[in-house]
Amino acid sequence: MKKLGVNTRLVHSGEKPCPVTGALRMPIYQTATFVFENVEQGARRFSGEEEGYIYTRLGNPTQNALEVKMADLEGGDAAIATASGMAAITSATMAFLEQGDHVVSSEAVYGCTHSLFKELFPRWGINVSFVNTSDPGEIEEAIRPETKMLYLESPANPTMALVDMEKAAEIARRHNLKTIFDNTFMTPYYQLPLQRGMDIVIHSATKYIGGHGDVVAGIIVGNEEDINHIRGTTLKDFGGIISPFNAWLLLRGLKTLGLRMERINSNCQEVAWFLHDHPRVEKVYYSGLADHPQHELAKKQMDGFGGMISFELKGGFSAGKNLMEELELCSLAVSLGDVDTLIQHPASMTHSVLDEKDQIEAGITPGLVRLSVGIEDVQDIIADLECGLDRIE
Repeated sequence: MKKLGVNTRLVHSGEKPCPVTGALRMPIYQTATFVFENVEQGARRFSGEEEGYIYTRLGNPTQNALEVKMADLEGGDAAIATASGMAAITSATMAFLEQGDHVVSSEAVYGCTHSLFKELFPRWGINVSFVNTSDPGEIEEAIRPETKMLYLESPANPTMALVDMEKAAEIARRHNLKTIFDNTFMTPYYQLPLQRGMDIVIHSATKYIGGHGDVVAGIIVGNEEDINHIRGTTLKDFGGIISPFNAWLLLRGLKTLGLRMERINSNCQEVAWFLHDHPRVEKVYYSGLADHPQHELAKKQMDGFGGMISFELKGGFSAGKNLMEELELCSLAVSLGDVDTLIQHPASMTHSVLDEKDQIEAGITPGLVRLSVGIEDVQDIIADLECGLDRIE
């Protein structure tokens, strides 16, 4: 049988009717532990000689259905669902790093990723260099003898800068580096990093995977060896596991991911052009615009341009503050990837953990505004933005 289409797999992959009740939907296995038939079976499961469930921190049927679906969608061998995006990042990175190691990272990354790398990793003897990973030359120059990992976000949060994945993967292979790629903004619907040479893909599943603003979770996808290593070390011992209920919420959200992403992508392109042509907007960062410097790279490695826009207003921080406080439909809130349109100010909100110097180096200016476009009628989103822009003094 030929490989099924992505929307078919979003609905069906990893899930089967319950063999006991015939329930169409995957049940929520809300249990902490599992009963063994006898002592010998328990011993076999703990030793790995027999597959089966032991304890929900080590695996759960609802969680497993989600992991099978995400591995299928990303094109990986296996996956792990975690309690949050940061649990995915910490579990995936720390499973392969030790004292004395060095990491090369995108300079524009999620704020808590940056603080993990800059504030906590050095306490454990792990150093991180933040570079412009849009430039393969800067990646190459930052690599040291002790470098073990290349960490990438593309599009980057919040600058929307892209990484040429194939060039980055080639550099990493030559230097024997583990590549970890944050695919939160694009999802497997629009971007498949494993197919372009990345080793491990992570998601803050709180965002587009869940899609409705009602769950906090993370995902890790990779080859079986890497995923088993993470599951048996950092996930098991740090314990950043997903709950069965939250795994079920993600299974539900994934069924409509394609529909949501298509609508969001369409809305976002119209909003981007509106902002691009507005006299009070200084600059728009969105690779779907034909005059974006990385537009051709975006078309090469992405199947859509996504739902995230950053833009600069004439008037800087005060203009951005005034805009966000004048809006009625667009919600002033952090996070992204919801069905609702969300707007926020990175310098004072999501990336406030970066000092001013780090913000500027990452391209996060005081006047940068980040917009996560939702599924509302696009004319209503544009009308709200237009009214807000008209009120800026």
